This record gives sequence, structure tokens and C-alpha cells, in this order.
Amino acid sequence: MERDQPDKELIWEEISTEHIIKDQWIDFRKTSFRYPDGHVYEPFYTYSRRDYAVVVASDREGNYICVRQFRQGIRQVTTEFPAGGIEKGENTALECARRELLEETGYVSDEWKHLLTVPSDATISDNYAHIFTAKKCRKAGKQHLDETERVNVELHSAREIEEMVKAGRFQQAVHVLAWLLSKEAGGKE
Repeated sequence: MERDQPDKELIWEEISTEHIIKDQWIDFRKTSFRYPDGHVYEPFYTYSRRDYAVVVASDREGNYICVRQFRQGIRQVTTEFPAGGIEKGENTALECARRELLEETGYVSDEWKHLLTVPSDATISDNYAHIFTAKKCRKAGKQHLDETERVNVELHSAREIEEMVKAGRFQQAVHVLAWLLSKEAGGKE
């Protein structure tokens, strides 16, 4: 693919940034940028959060291990895959994925595959989602939830997840991407 313009002609210059909220959970910023044509535009709001892992996990019978929990952004209970932020002390996204699967569901796996690392929302955030599959999962214990987590575990067939995705009831965009990637990867293995 040939580009009409070099990328340097597309890059905005950051002029100033104000940290509106900065704590252990988020760094919410208000930024001014100078466009390549010299005009200054503001405000642009962006935020930083921890990178995270999403796990498309299936058990030995081929059921997919999902979680249901309240999501305050849309104020609804959602069905999604186990996922969570990379914590201090974790050296890799895979460590996070293994921990989150066990903590949220009580399941473990010996068959892991990294599918993709992708920006979570490149327009407004600078964090990344690390997408994995975990196959032939087995129950190894009970949940070990964080203080703020209330999570129910459910098993779903591939058909049920397909129906939820098509009906808009599998509501996390990166989790839908994870599902589509896992289906594609499953057909190539």
C-alpha cells in the first residue's frame, strides 16, 4: 500500500498537558495539540490505565468459561471472558492472564496461546489489551476475588456465545474481538 503523505505530516505536537485526576487507577488528562498545519486545538481528553489480559478459556468438554459482573460504565450486568489488569510484580501479560483466570473462575490451564496485543481504545486511552486462549481448563479451586469484585461464573457453548455476540449481549468490544480471533485461531490449529 502506498501512502499519499509521509506519517510525519500527520503527527500532532503536544503543547501542554494538565493531569485532572491522577491516582493508582487512572491518569486523566486534558491536552492541547498543534496540528501539522500550525493550528492549535484543545482540549483533548485522554487517560492512562494499566494494560490488561483477556482470556478466552474453554474446559475439557468444549464449554467456554465466562463471567457475569456489573459494569458501572453502562450500568448493566455483562457476560464476558475472564480479564483483568496487569499488577505490579507481574513480569508478563501471561502471568496476569493465568492469575485472572484462577482468581475469577477457579480454573487453570496448561494450554495457553497469545493471540494479539491491541490498543484498548487508541482514540482516548494509551493502554493495551493482551488476548489469550486457554484450552482444556480444569477446576482447581474456588474464586479469589478482589474486594470490589462480585463475579458469577457461567459455562457457555460456542453457539450460545455466538448468539450473545449477534444479539449485542456480549458487551465488551475487546472481548468480542477476542472471541472472533479465538474462532479463527481454532480453525488453523
